[in-house]
Amino acid sequence: MADLKHRILMVSDFFYPNFGGVESHIYYLSQCLLKLGHKVVVMTHAYGNRSGVRYMTGGLKVYYVPWRSFLMQNTLPTFYGTLPIIRTILIREKISLVHGHQAFSTLCHEALMHARTMGYKVVFTDHSLYGFADVGSIHMNKVLQFTLADVTRAICVSHTSKENTVLRSGLPPEKVFVIPNAVDTAMFKPAQERLGHNEIVIVVISRLVYRKGADLLVEVIPEVCRLYPNVLPDDMIVLAEPDPSDMVQAIKKAISIVPEIDPLVMHDRMKRLYNWNDVAKRTEIVYNRALKCSDQSLLERLSRYLSCGAWAGKLFCLVMIIDFLLWRLLELWQPAKDIEEVPDVVLPRDQDGENIEGFR
Repeated sequence: MADLKHRILMVSDFFYPNFGGVESHIYYLSQCLLKLGHKVVVMTHAYGNRSGVRYMTGGLKVYYVPWRSFLMQNTLPTFYGTLPIIRTILIREKISLVHGHQAFSTLCHEALMHARTMGYKVVFTDHSLYGFADVGSIHMNKVLQFTLADVTRAICVSHTSKENTVLRSGLPPEKVFVIPNAVDTAMFKPAQERLGHNEIVIVVISRLVYRKGADLLVEVIPEVCRLYPNVLPDDMIVLAEPDPSDMVQAIKKAISIVPEIDPLVMHDRMKRLYNWNDVAKRTEIVYNRALKCSDQSLLERLSRYLSCGAWAGKLFCLVMIIDFLLWRLLELWQPAKDIEEVPDVVLPRDQDGENIEGFR
C-alpha cells in the first residue's frame, strides 16, 4: 500500500448531482489528486434522497450531510450548527487540510471557520468575479473578508480573479495563487469535417446569469448577426438594436482568423495547456506550502479578525471566540479518542495510474 501524501477534505454546497463549473472542478481535481496518491474526501449537503456516505469513481468518498438547501443550492447559515459533524468528519478521516470552494457556499465558509478553530490548515478557491457596489456584493465581500482573514492559502482561476479577490477581501497577494481551470478535451473534439467558409457557429458556454455577462449577449448578438448575416436565418430570430462595440470588434477579429486555424492543432494545444493533471500538480504545491506554515495562537488569529473593521472586526472576534469555546466543550463531551477513525484505503492502480478493473 502506497503512503498517502495529504488527506484533503473538499467542502462546498455545490457538488454532484448538481451540475455546474464548481461541481466539475471539485470532481476532476479530486480524481487527479487521488491518482497522485492523496486521500480526498468531499463534503456537501444532501441532494434529495442522496444523503449519507457515497462512493464515486476512483474511490472518491462523499459525505452528503443531512442539511437541506434553502436558496440556490446553499444551506441555511447556522454559524455553529455544522461544527459537530465537521469535527467528526475531520477526525474520522484523519484530515490534514481542508479545501473550500466558492464564495457563495455557506457550508464552505463554516467549514473553513471550524477547521481553523481546530488548528487545521485551510485553502480556499474563488471561482467567480464579484462587484463592489450592489447590496449583495457588499454583503458577500464582508463575509469573504471574514473567511479569508485566517485562511492559510487561496487559489483563483485567473489573474483578474486574483485582483478581484484581493481587493474584495484584503488578503495579502502573496497568499493567493493563480491556477486556471482545465478543459476536458476528451469530451469536446473538433469535427472531422470543417464547416464551409460561409457557415459560422459561435458557441457560448456559461450559466445564463447576470454576473456571467449573459446580459451582454442580448446586445452583442444583434450586431454580430447584422455584420455576418449567415450565424442564424432572419426568420428564426427577432433581435433588438446593439450597443457594446468592443465585444463586437473582438468577435469580428475572431471570425476573421477562423479560416487560418487548424482545429486539430488547436485542440492538441488546449489538451497540453489546460488539463486536470496539471491543475492537480499545481494545487499540490499550494497544499505543500500551506502545510509548512507555522501554527498560530488564538490571540494571533484574533488580531487579524480585529483588523477587518471598527465594528466588523470586533464582531468577527466574538464569533471566533464562541466557536473556540464550543469546540472545547465538544472536546470534553466527546473526546477525539472516542471517535472511531476509518482505515485508509488506497485503490490499486495500473502503470498508467488508472483503477485496476474489478476493484471497487
